Amino acid sequence: MNEVKEALRNIEQNYKLFLQQQFTFIGALQHTRENAHDMIRPVASISQVQSYMDHHCNNSTDRRILNMFLNICNDLSKLCHKLETVHSGNNITNGILERCKILLSHSNDLSTIRAKYPHDAVNHLSCDEAKNHYGGVVSLIPIVLDCMKEWVTHIEKLPRHMPYNVSGGSAVSEKRAPQDAPARAAISQTPHSVHLETQISTSNKDNVQVQGSECVQKKNLNDTENHSGKLRGPWKPPGRHA
Repeated sequence: MNEVKEALRNIEQNYKLFLQQQFTFIGALQHTRENAHDMIRPVASISQVQSYMDHHCNNSTDRRILNMFLNICNDLSKLCHKLETVHSGNNITNGILERCKILLSHSNDLSTIRAKYPHDAVNHLSCDEAKNHYGGVVSLIPIVLDCMKEWVTHIEKLPRHMPYNVSGGSAVSEKRAPQDAPARAAISQTPHSVHLETQISTSNKDNVQVQGSECVQKKNLNDTENHSGKLRGPWKPPGRHA
C-alpha cells in the first residue's frame, strides 16, 4: 500500500507541473486541431490527443506538453491496474477502479465529464472553450486522481487480512503464542480447579445425604423391630412371678 501511495503522490506532482502549463496545453490542442482541420468537434478522447501529437504537431513545445498529458494518463492507467493486485477490495472499491479504467480508455468519450471544486482546471478556460472544446479533456486527470484517492481511503477502512503459514495458522498468532502461553495456562487451569472443587463439594453433599439416609434407615429398622416385639424379653404366662 505504501508503494501505491508513493506512486500516486508522484503522479500528483507531475499533474501540478502540467496544470501550471494548462494554457500551453490548450494552445497545443488548438494548433494541432487547426492542422488537422478538425475545429468543430470537441477534444473528447485520449486517442484523439494521441493522433494530434503523432500526425499534426509541428513544434517541440506543443509535442512536449501533449506528450506530458499522455504520459500522466498512461501512468494513471498502470496504477489503476496495479491497484487490482494490491487488494481484492469489495463492491465499492471495485466500482471505483472500474470507473477509472473506463475514464482512461483511449476511446472513451470525455466530452461530458467536468471536474468540480476544489479543482479549477475548467475555470481557467473561456466559456466557449469549456463548453464546446476542452472541458472534458482538462477534467480527466483530476477526476481520476480523486477516484484513486477515494479507493485508497476505502481500502484503509477495510479489515486487513493476516498472512497465513503453510500449516494454515496465523503467523502473527504463532509469534504471540509463547507470550500468551502463561495467560492461556492460567485460564485453562482455573475452570478445571473450579470444576474439581464443585465435584468435591457435590461428593461431600452426596456423602452427607447417604449417611443421613443410612441413619434414617437404621432408625426405621429399630422402630419396626421394637414394634414387632423381636427386641423384647422372653414371654411369660400371666400369674405370679417367683
